[in-house]
Amino acid sequence: MRICVVALGKIGLPLAVQFAGKGHQVVGADVDERVVRLVNEGSVPFPGEAELDVRLKEAVTAGRLRATADTAAAVADAEAVVLVVPLFVDAAGEPDFGWMDQATRAVAAGLRPGTLVSYETTLPVGTTRGRWAPMLEQGSGLAAGRDFALVFSPERVLTGRVFADLRRYPKLVGGIDDASARRGAEFYRAVLDFDARDDLPRPNGVWDLGSAEAAELAKLAETTYRDVNIGLANQFARYADAVGVDVNRVIEACNTQPYSHLHQPGIAVGGHCIPVYPRMYLWNDPAATVVRAAREANERMPAYAVELLAAAYGPLAGTGVLVLGAAYRGGVKETAFSGVFPLVAALREHGAQPYVSDPLYGAAELAALGLPPYAGEPVRAAVVQADHAEYRVLSAAELPGVRVLVDGRRVTDPARWAGVRRLVIGG
Repeated sequence: MRICVVALGKIGLPLAVQFAGKGHQVVGADVDERVVRLVNEGSVPFPGEAELDVRLKEAVTAGRLRATADTAAAVADAEAVVLVVPLFVDAAGEPDFGWMDQATRAVAAGLRPGTLVSYETTLPVGTTRGRWAPMLEQGSGLAAGRDFALVFSPERVLTGRVFADLRRYPKLVGGIDDASARRGAEFYRAVLDFDARDDLPRPNGVWDLGSAEAAELAKLAETTYRDVNIGLANQFARYADAVGVDVNRVIEACNTQPYSHLHQPGIAVGGHCIPVYPRMYLWNDPAATVVRAAREANERMPAYAVELLAAAYGPLAGTGVLVLGAAYRGGVKETAFSGVFPLVAALREHGAQPYVSDPLYGAAELAALGLPPYAGEPVRAAVVQADHAEYRVLSAAELPGVRVLVDGRRVTDPARWAGVRRLVIGG
């Protein structure tokens, strides 16, 4: 097939490489000329994605993948178009469709009869049918469902392990009509491979959910579930702190029973997905009180960590405090909705002098993010914000003068912190 992938970001580029690896002819369209140039050179424009460097080079060298900034032209020559353009949500949960609208209009300008259009970006329920279908029809003069197929098929992968996740999880598809759904299912069967799994109710592969709306809700539901579960774990952790119980032992015990699947508490919930999609769901369903309460509980955790620190250390006014980790999770150079930002703000509210270090970020990069980089200044306390592997072997000897450590991820080794009061969230 001739396939166009719109937006060559941390999901779109691995998808394009996956499709090319299955023998298809792929053109990646992106508005960033730097990304286009690097991809055409066979160079990865961002770090950290397993297998991507080798597989990208192979696809480009074999002539099965190229990049362009001309989306309409790429679409005009494609049998299938897959969009993975970012959609942002503000603090109030209001989606910003700006980039998606722009990309959709560009796709419409090149759309030809018989083409399949698939949206993979997570969307509010009803967006594929209610927003994209009319926009594509207006820009192309074609009718959705009659002249071109239209489906929603959410990406369900985690950056850093995209290729493994593509094989591991069923590919969900929902069309605006039955014919679109069939085209979408045929397409994804031709571009993906699936691991055999005996833990699923039906064979791993492409699953037709019956409608675009069902597929949209499935992505929001599975991510919102995680946020609600973490919010519950965080509330249990805070209560465990109050009564002197180790919540990890409690969770471990609970999860031996097959109906309990409690997640782990922690200092922050970050990333492009878990903090964002519950807000998107609330945009659809503002009466969802459980979802709203969980989101609020998770947003309070960085401030709670600072309260734990202040209770153990005493007044923080004028105290140097080192925040360990700017990334939203260990091993990933990404700060989307990272807990580092509210954590630094909470420390400042207590009068502390925060500093930030991260093995993946240099001082200039931290400063560009508005974070005060650590350059060896005297600090009397430290807070672990990201679960980088490097912190597993960090010791008190490397931070002389630190009296209190709040490990928000339970990643440090207690034996390495003798003489320092070490606290974890939830006992």
